[in-house]
Amino acid sequence: MKYIPWKFKETLVIDFLVERKYRFPRHLLFLAFFFFMIYSARFWHWYSGVYQYYVLFFVYIVLIAMVYINIYVLVPRFFFKTRYLTYLALLVIMGVIGLNMIGYSFKMFFEDFKIVNIQRESDKGGIYEGVLMCIPIILTTTTIKLLQKWISDNKRINELSNLTLNMELNELRNQINPHFLFNMLNNVKALIRTDPAKASVVIIKLSEFLRYQLYENSEEKTLLTSEIDFLSNFLNLEKIRREHFSFDIHTETDKRMISTTFIPPNLFTTFVENAVKHSVDISGKESYINIEIRIENKLLHFICVNSRNPDYIISDKKNSGLGLANITRRLELLYNNTFELHINSEEKEYTVNLKIPV
Repeated sequence: MKYIPWKFKETLVIDFLVERKYRFPRHLLFLAFFFFMIYSARFWHWYSGVYQYYVLFFVYIVLIAMVYINIYVLVPRFFFKTRYLTYLALLVIMGVIGLNMIGYSFKMFFEDFKIVNIQRESDKGGIYEGVLMCIPIILTTTTIKLLQKWISDNKRINELSNLTLNMELNELRNQINPHFLFNMLNNVKALIRTDPAKASVVIIKLSEFLRYQLYENSEEKTLLTSEIDFLSNFLNLEKIRREHFSFDIHTETDKRMISTTFIPPNLFTTFVENAVKHSVDISGKESYINIEIRIENKLLHFICVNSRNPDYIISDKKNSGLGLANITRRLELLYNNTFELHINSEEKEYTVNLKIPV
């Protein structure tokens, strides 16, 4: 049936991570969370007085700078361009430079304010704590950046898929309409030769079809009752044109449901047109088309049965299957695997059984 690309389910969390309008609060939250992590560390307690906070903010600024260099320089310019070894090498170099900058600054500016009794502990533990703090932060920011790109790419793919789907649906619809009008004009041409009076009636009726095509078919959905009226007018035209032809459109569903149910326009036209074509009997015998439409359990059932003469051969073999192929593809695009279409061709009858969700 139809392939529908997976549609990404947007949530508030996903929007917060991706949408540009949340950029400021997103960064503000990250900076606050990052500060909390630094604040929870031990290293700044190794210094006395107000210099504890000088050390805390100095380390915070250096690590934040490393994080944003990774996010806005290393990841987009190297990692996203599949230059993974270069990215890893530059990431390690940046980490070494950052940690050495912190260590050098500690010795140059804050050494005199370090608490003496934990001097050895701070010398050994400071570097390890800095390394262990940098690694998860850098990896986390890289992962978030990858997630943002993945979500953004998925949205673009889905938008492109939806655009392609709509273009194909419009193309199929534009193929079905001229195909229908082509057959109608052929009928008028035949009547002009045999019965000009009937031909004039058909032309008047045809104007009603064109009005429907102009005002109803351009919409994405149309009322089921409008579609039934359209089919009824179409078959009445055929009844004017042909002798010994009868039709019946039977609806078991409540009228209120029919008048409030929407379906894609011209969804049944091709099937009925095909039934008209196959029901032609050049021997003059009675021919018929019986249509049943009902709605049960949120499924619309469309059943079209027409008589057929096995001796009659459709002359236009090249285009005879165009409308049926197009409507089948259209159903696949519209309903994926939620519709059922069964066509049974027997010697004296041709049956179409369609179920679609409504």
